[in-house]
Amino acid sequence: MNGEPLKTVYLKPREADRLRAGHPWVYYGEITPLREPITDGECVQVLDSRNHLVGCGLFNSKSKIRVRLLSRREKLTLNTEFFKNRIETALEVRRHAMPGATSFRVVNAESDFLSGLIIDKYEDVLVLQTTSLGMDQRKPLIVEALKEIFHPTAVLEKNDSPSRTFEGMEMVHSTLYGTAPAGDQLIRLNQLQFKVNFDSGHKTGCYLDQQVNYKKVGDMAAGARVLDCFCFLGGFALHAAKGGAREVIGIDQSETAIKTASEGAKLNNLSGCTFINANAFDWLIEHAKNTEIEQKDLFDLIILDPPSFTRNRHSVDAALNGYKEIHLRALKLLRPGGTLATFCCSHHVDTQTFQNVILNAAFDAHKILRRTQIYSQSPDHPIIPVIPETEYLKGFAFEVAK
Repeated sequence: MNGEPLKTVYLKPREADRLRAGHPWVYYGEITPLREPITDGECVQVLDSRNHLVGCGLFNSKSKIRVRLLSRREKLTLNTEFFKNRIETALEVRRHAMPGATSFRVVNAESDFLSGLIIDKYEDVLVLQTTSLGMDQRKPLIVEALKEIFHPTAVLEKNDSPSRTFEGMEMVHSTLYGTAPAGDQLIRLNQLQFKVNFDSGHKTGCYLDQQVNYKKVGDMAAGARVLDCFCFLGGFALHAAKGGAREVIGIDQSETAIKTASEGAKLNNLSGCTFINANAFDWLIEHAKNTEIEQKDLFDLIILDPPSFTRNRHSVDAALNGYKEIHLRALKLLRPGGTLATFCCSHHVDTQTFQNVILNAAFDAHKILRRTQIYSQSPDHPIIPVIPETEYLKGFAFEVAK
């Protein structure tokens, strides 16, 4: 890495095409037995079966992903300058796609050609996750690069992703630079203020991947009676209130989330918001069980943004049953002409499958739906089509046509 030749990992025949197309993961079953000892986390070069260079990346014998490619070139020097250049390139993508945003994802791992590294910006605080051993070992270099680019008040690591166990790493929360905020951090999304807690918050603090969708859905809420299921900090609920909803009800089973969402409504001077601490499944079932629901109890806009129902391919069938059930109940609570905005964040459920589940629920509810919007993750979570893992969030807006 400092002028010394890199050790080599050799691919089996016919294993290079996917990598040359742009995917950065070299799996253990795609390589031949090692010809020399390689230390976990070491930078290596990868050659195909004809000894042609495929790329350079970080090795880990403990992971099914043996090498995570970082470069297609022969030379790769992983120093502060390397990370600074990659992060600045990623930052330009965000500045172009989300001008004016002050809280967003700066680096989205494979989407920004930094496999195993996530960096989120919450105003002047940066939170990183390292999901590969090689990246984890290089946190000091990454932090130095972040200090030079952003001059943050703090750089935190929230390394609680289960994928770390597959790399032989423990979970850890720590402050890598500066002073961590005491309590909640105030951030701004689409001109609304939110309280984020880096200890108890989901992901690195909140769902930055929905930032653009919050605004799009909120813009449909003028004059509407709105139900936001799985509301968490009130991302959709508060945007709906900002968009002119006459009434907003948010449901979440986390008492802390409900308290924070309620505080968010006050913080932004938004009226007509009620947040209820309840299991969204149970709440929907209870309120949709009557065969004749009074008009005053129906909603003009219902938002479904549940956590992922599936962690792997084996649980997809059960997840689809869960998705169908909540859509069936929600559709029964929509008034004619009302809109259902619904999302799925599971990589293992593709867009067509998700839509089919919704349409099956509509059939059972005796509804005909008109699709009015297709949603994806915010552009600070870029999608590289040759890396399917970078595309996970999908959503739709459906109007009850009949």
